[in-house]
Amino acid sequence: MAEVKILLPAMGEGVTEAKITKWLVKPGDQVEEDQPLVEIATDKVDSEVPSTSKGKVKQLLFNEGNSPQIGQAICLLEVEGLSTEESQSPATPSELKSTSKEKPKTTPIEIIEKSEVKQESKTLRYLSPLVRSMAKQENITIEELEKIEGTGLDGRITKDDLLKYIENRSKRISQIEAEAKERIQTETPILTSTPSDTASNVLAHEIVPMDRMRKLIAEHMVRSKQTSAHVASFIEVDVTNLVNWREANKDKFAKAYGEKLTLTHLFAQATVAEVKRYPLLNSSVEGDNIILKRDVNLGIATALPNGNLIVPVVKRAETLNLIGIAKGINNLAQRARDNKLKPDEIVGGTFTITNLGSFDTLTGTPIINQPQVAILAIGAVKKRPVVIETPAGDMIAIRQICILSLSYDHRVIDGALAGQFLKSLRDKLESFSLADI
Repeated sequence: MAEVKILLPAMGEGVTEAKITKWLVKPGDQVEEDQPLVEIATDKVDSEVPSTSKGKVKQLLFNEGNSPQIGQAICLLEVEGLSTEESQSPATPSELKSTSKEKPKTTPIEIIEKSEVKQESKTLRYLSPLVRSMAKQENITIEELEKIEGTGLDGRITKDDLLKYIENRSKRISQIEAEAKERIQTETPILTSTPSDTASNVLAHEIVPMDRMRKLIAEHMVRSKQTSAHVASFIEVDVTNLVNWREANKDKFAKAYGEKLTLTHLFAQATVAEVKRYPLLNSSVEGDNIILKRDVNLGIATALPNGNLIVPVVKRAETLNLIGIAKGINNLAQRARDNKLKPDEIVGGTFTITNLGSFDTLTGTPIINQPQVAILAIGAVKKRPVVIETPAGDMIAIRQICILSLSYDHRVIDGALAGQFLKSLRDKLESFSLADI
C-alpha cells in the first residue's frame, strides 16, 4: 500500500492559489481514477480536481474555505500496487524548499494552519473559524470586517466584538427605516391608506447579495469602461443565403458530424476570417504599445443557468474549418453550463463574439472584454421587407436581416477601420456559399 499526493493543479495564467469550496469525498472513501475529489474556485473560474489514481482517501490536508497554493498537496490517497518511489508526485519549488536541510519538513497540520492564515491575509488579520462562520451567516463583507476594532490578541476580532457589531448594525438599519417612514409621512400628505401601511409597502424590498461570479463580472465591466475609449458602429446584413443554407443542411450536418449547427457557428467562421484581414482588431494595448496577436483566440460569450455570463475561448480559431469551430463552440458552451470548464479555457481570448439573437434582441453595445480591443454583437435575425436593386429596377422582397454591432477601443481602432471591417464582414456573409465552409 503506497501513498499518493493529490496536488492542486495549475489554474491558468496569473493564478497562484485556489479556494476549496466543497470536498466531494471524505477519509475512507474509495475513489476511481479521474473521479472528482474537490470543488475549487479562483478569481477566473470554478473547477474540480480529479483523482490521479484509484485508491482510498487517507487524509484531507485542507478544510473547506482554505486557499492552498498551486502545487501544494491537498489530499492523500492510499493506492495498492505502487512502490514508494512511484507514488511520489513531482515536487513543486515550494516543496523542494521545505525538504531542504535548512528547513524542516512541513506536516499536514502545519500546512492547514498556514493555509488558513494565507486565506485570511486578504482581511489583513486572522479570523477564527467561529468568527468566519458568524460573519458568513450575517452576510458581513470583508470591507466591514476591516472596520471592526478587535479586542483580542494582536487586535483580533472576538465573538463578542462581532456580536456587538451585529447589534449596532441592526440598530442602524432600524433607524434608517424609521427615518424613511418619517420622510414618507412628511412628503406624502394625501394617502389612500395609513402612513404606516404605505411606508411598509415602500420598504418591502428584498436584498440579494451578489455571488462571487457576479462580483467579478461587475469589477471586470467597470474596469473595461475605465480602461478603453468605447465606441460602437452598426451595420445591417442580409443573411438570407446563410439562413437558407443552414436550414437545408443542419440535419445532414448533425448526422454526419454529431454536432448541432447554428447560425453562431457560421457567423464565427466568417468573423475569424475577417479579423485575420484586419489585425488591429486582434490586438491589445500595453502602455504606449499595441500588441498584434498572431492567433485568433475567439471568445464566445455564454449565458449560464444562474444568469451569470462566462466567455470560454476557442484557441487558434483561424486554423479550424466550420466543423472544427462548431465542435469547439458546442463543447465549450455545454461544459460552461455544466461548470466543467478548465481554467485555461477562459483566458487568452483576442476577440469576442456575443449572440444577442438568442434572446430576440435586435442589437446592443457590449462592453469590451479586456485586454481585447473589440467585441462583435450579433442581433436577432428577422424577416423584413427590403428594397432589392436589380438591372430591371428596384423591387421589394422579404429577406432575413440582422444587425451587427461592433464595440471597439478608440485608442486603437478608428471609425474608418471599424466601418471597413463591418462592411467586409457583411459582404462575406451576404455572399455566403458552400465554398466558404
